[in-house]
Amino acid sequence: MQSAARRRHLLDHHLSPSTSAAIAAFRSASQPGLTPQGLCGADGARYMSSARAPAVKGSGHLVRKGTGGRSSVSGIVATVFGATGFLGRYLVQQLAKMGSQVLVPFRGSEDCHRHLKIMGDLGQIVPMKYHPRDVDSIKAVMAKSNVVVNLIGREYETRNYSFEEVNHHMAEQLAMIAKEHGGIMRFIQVSCLGASPSSESRLLRTKAAGEESILKEFPEATIMRPATMIGTEDRILNRWAQFAKNWGFLPLVGGGTTKIQPVYVIDVAAAIVNSLKDDGTSMGKIYELGGPEIYTVHELAELMYGTIREWPRYVNVPLPVARAIASPREMLLNKVPFPLPTPSIFNLDQINAFSVDNLVSEDALTFEDLGIMPQKLKGYPVEYLVSYRKGGPAFGSTVSEKMRSSEM
Repeated sequence: MQSAARRRHLLDHHLSPSTSAAIAAFRSASQPGLTPQGLCGADGARYMSSARAPAVKGSGHLVRKGTGGRSSVSGIVATVFGATGFLGRYLVQQLAKMGSQVLVPFRGSEDCHRHLKIMGDLGQIVPMKYHPRDVDSIKAVMAKSNVVVNLIGREYETRNYSFEEVNHHMAEQLAMIAKEHGGIMRFIQVSCLGASPSSESRLLRTKAAGEESILKEFPEATIMRPATMIGTEDRILNRWAQFAKNWGFLPLVGGGTTKIQPVYVIDVAAAIVNSLKDDGTSMGKIYELGGPEIYTVHELAELMYGTIREWPRYVNVPLPVARAIASPREMLLNKVPFPLPTPSIFNLDQINAFSVDNLVSEDALTFEDLGIMPQKLKGYPVEYLVSYRKGGPAFGSTVSEKMRSSEM
């Protein structure tokens, strides 16, 4: 202490009077800063951990500071359930690139989340082991969060997890724990377009039940209902392309006349992030997220064939026949002592879901209400399908190139 005081005295002796006066004024002003409140400044709450800040629901913007880059601090500490899935990787990337800290609950191996760690700055992506049936582990991964996003979902049942447990009871449990937490400012539930208690699809019925339970437990929650999502890891065009390459044809249930509104997965992730950036206007609301174009299943299959540069060959499968082909797995699921294969083309629940048109409602809140213009599918969003071309990206020809001029 004495040596530090001596150095300060010698420094002041060699400085000009005006400079010494400025330094003295700075020191006097900075002395109160030794207290915790002074270290934080007048608006100290801004610089405290967001997990410790009081959660006043709906009060102003959640994103409080930062320039937006991955090395800034957005103020968001988000627990993303289902982060290792299809939509999860794109949501984690968009949250991390704006300086948010993302807690990634996982129940698989240590490798299932490693692709997410490079998406954020050092220490911003935090994997945490948990089990969806263990309440204490769920509370642990939520403990320091102020945002919870539930992406957990299942498009087919297994021996261990049913639609009711995954899409309804788990979602309800997360909402209850988030409400008890007291510091969760936003809860985002990702459901499915067409979710309804009267749907023929059990997936859509359980998704609707999950929405109802969440809004009952956490009325400020935001519900997102994306249409069929398209992207590099999707479960529709990839399966179609694999089936067409392996068998030389593609079965179309009911002739492929059902109308759907597929959406680019990155647009869905951007919609979730934009709902967190607003001043609370999205809280307690339901958004239906469909793409800008309406396709029949047959037209979407044509887009797939045109991208992989294969001649389209279809087999029309009547709806009752498709249900008969897919039913044995559902009947034997819990009756045999071994796991059954994962359904791909003939998924009974997906067949039931695609038996009726699945479009955005006319009076629904959409991408436009979140300030997003969704991309059209043709072009970059389906470019990943070039990997299915026979001889590489430049191999083959389009359908129009194979047709004679007289046939066009």
